[in-house]
Amino acid sequence: MPDPTGDDPLYDLDKRIKAAKMASGPEHQMDDHHSGAHLAWRMVIELVAGIAVGFVIGYGLDVLFETLPIFLVTFILLGFVAGVKTMLKTAQEVQVREMARADDKKKG
Repeated sequence: MPDPTGDDPLYDLDKRIKAAKMASGPEHQMDDHHSGAHLAWRMVIELVAGIAVGFVIGYGLDVLFETLPIFLVTFILLGFVAGVKTMLKTAQEVQVREMARADDKKKG
């Protein structure tokens, strides 16, 4: 049932929440706390994915040619190298982004 005085308490609450959010500053500050963990998990997944793909390809070739350990070891090492290269590319991408953010703070 609506309030007879015309004041909507939910509308007032919404206005107070918006004012509190504006006073607390930019919203991306909360994301900064979790972005390091996100980046770490991304790098771990890239490394593990490279090794897993190398394992599958190597094992498949070994079963096909009946030379069990040769291709398996070779492609696991190649997958590891590919995973490390991908991790380094990700780290470089993040570094460029951070440098651009620092330049923006200096300018503005």
